[in-house]
Amino acid sequence: MQSDQILTFSIVTTIVVGVVIVVGTITAAVVEGRAVVKAFENMARQPSVADRIVGLLFVVLALLETTAIYVLLVCLVLLFANPFAAVFGL
Repeated sequence: MQSDQILTFSIVTTIVVGVVIVVGTITAAVVEGRAVVKAFENMARQPSVADRIVGLLFVVLALLETTAIYVLLVCLVLLFANPFAAVFGL
């Protein structure tokens, strides 16, 4: 019985981590794309401030990319050091 519970817990955890990593990275990629499009639109409208927009764009993209990195971090913790295993007695 114990090995069946461990197998079920591992399968459910793997499926949840797969869904979370897909949704988390797709969301981050879409938001980054929208930020780049808006920055290019603003640079086309006001070329005189393009340098400032590029600087802000790099900062914004770095902050948005950390979201995907945090998603990866949470997924790795769930896969290899799952804190919920103790709750289920595994």
